[in-house]
Amino acid sequence: MKQTLGNMYVKNKRIILRCDFNVPIVNGNVLDETKLLKSLKTINYLLQEQCKIIIISHLGRIKNEEDKIKNTLEPVKNTLERLLNRPIKFAKDILSEETKNMALSLLPGEILLLENTRFLDIPEPKESKLDENIAKHIASLGEIFVMDAFASAHRAHTSVVGIAAYLPSCIGFLVEDEINMLDGTIKNPETPFTVIMGGAKVNDKLAIIKSLLPKCDHLLLSGGIANSFLYALGLPVGESLKTENPDTLNELKKLMLEYKNKFAFPLDAIVETTYNHKPNVRNINQIETNDVIKDIGIKTIAKYSAIINNSKTIFINGTVGVYEETAFKNGSVEIYEALKKCSGKVILGGGDTISALNILGYKNDFKYISSGGGATLEYIAKGSLPGIDAISDGDNIEILDL
Repeated sequence: MKQTLGNMYVKNKRIILRCDFNVPIVNGNVLDETKLLKSLKTINYLLQEQCKIIIISHLGRIKNEEDKIKNTLEPVKNTLERLLNRPIKFAKDILSEETKNMALSLLPGEILLLENTRFLDIPEPKESKLDENIAKHIASLGEIFVMDAFASAHRAHTSVVGIAAYLPSCIGFLVEDEINMLDGTIKNPETPFTVIMGGAKVNDKLAIIKSLLPKCDHLLLSGGIANSFLYALGLPVGESLKTENPDTLNELKKLMLEYKNKFAFPLDAIVETTYNHKPNVRNINQIETNDVIKDIGIKTIAKYSAIINNSKTIFINGTVGVYEETAFKNGSVEIYEALKKCSGKVILGGGDTISALNILGYKNDFKYISSGGGATLEYIAKGSLPGIDAISDGDNIEILDL
């Protein structure tokens, strides 16, 4: 196990805390506070220990100077001040001498939030590509590095993996909770173990599907992923999102042959046509040329709900339909209702799943919600992540001359 915050002496220390505050912001307002709320356990512990806290995070993608305007972390600072009920200092230039002086002069219990680390990607990608000089500079601001950005841990970026090379390091409570949840459930699930996999592109989730098939009892498919498997079987899916890559289709065929008793496919679908947006119900073997599949139908809901009801462990990633559109949200609502009612342990993967929970009003109905999207899937598939691998295994670490 990696060094954990609870086992590390941090009292009065200057802490560099890597969070994931990559949140939706519109008109200067944070629309979804989930990631900020999940970070409070670690932040409040550090405040209790009278630490001087320097928080770093990325936000969005920075390709030009205009991107900086809409991706500043100032709205996050304002929201975090409200959640913590205390003032937070803000540094607009990560590499400036002024920022270094602000960090080094922090008093116990004070917090400094640095501007978006991806501002360092202009004019060259010094954050998105591991830059040792930048990592060393940021490390010089603190005494201990705490990695608490699980949702970013799959990226070998400067602020994720670089800083730990120059400071004693540990994982924060959010990351520790995520690892314990995924290790304890996905690696050794109570059976029957059911996986519900939705989403657009099968290639994005093929690795996770291959890693889970040997472990699960049922794999329930929906969305573009289901369309691709159905297309590989030779069934018509109209103009629905699917892969047409011959190599991928052959791989899907092999998986279905090897694990044929584990796959569950939609029996019916709610579609619209390319020329008419009115919803129609189709049996899955009667999809027409101009149909676009956008949700699962009532037969599929009944089939999937029955499997869910008899499962002891359920892992869901992605959504079963285009839940953002009223006409095509019913499948997602009914599956969430089935998950609420079942007696098994339900784990929801991040990304689109969290967005759907928030939009459809289910965010408070489930205990085990992973904060990671791609990070969750990669951890399940590989059992490790670059941002976690970089953390110290124990107390002893050689601190390089900064």
